Amino acid sequence: MHSAITLFHAPQSRSGATRILLEELGVPYTLEAVNLKAGETRTPRYLATNPMGKVPAILHGDAMVTEQAAIMIYLADLFPQAGLAPALDDPLRGPYLRWMAFYGACFEPALIDQALKREPAPPSMSPYGDYDTMLSTLAAQLRAGPWMLGERFTALDVLWGYALGWTTAFKLVPELPEIAGLIARLNARPAAQRVAAMDAALAAAQAS
Repeated sequence: MHSAITLFHAPQSRSGATRILLEELGVPYTLEAVNLKAGETRTPRYLATNPMGKVPAILHGDAMVTEQAAIMIYLADLFPQAGLAPALDDPLRGPYLRWMAFYGACFEPALIDQALKREPAPPSMSPYGDYDTMLSTLAAQLRAGPWMLGERFTALDVLWGYALGWTTAFKLVPELPEIAGLIARLNARPAAQRVAAMDAALAAAQAS
């Protein structure tokens, strides 16, 4: 019997990917809605949950898990029957972890430098090298498709499909065919469609 899962979530934010993953896993969870526009991630109450003042975060029993990739790995491993994570002895486990780590270690830092028109750090200090290399490395992986690990859909596709959705919308990432393809395939899934509808309603409620 698993302990209850609570998701700290703001609509139209990075935490949407975690909500989609929970829907894909088909497991019960409690939603703790956070209003970003009202500054609720900066309140003492929320900072006691996640001192970084970010969403998503999940509470599972006594375990608080933050950071998107960590949450994805944790949840997909917690419910192996859903088949959304390669097992430890699966040859795909290494590539799976590689692309989970690549998201936070390379993709987001490169994205922020690019958006702010900052020069990357010197190669010996940069976690990602340069933006073009980061993007071409990702695009090459996507071209093998249809999913990040080829024919198998995993939690990786939720993380990346959602992230590429908002980054292309904000023109931070070019809408290459392989990128647009992953976004479209994720958005066509029932779990993603449910979350889009629920988050639209939640955002409207918070705005009012």
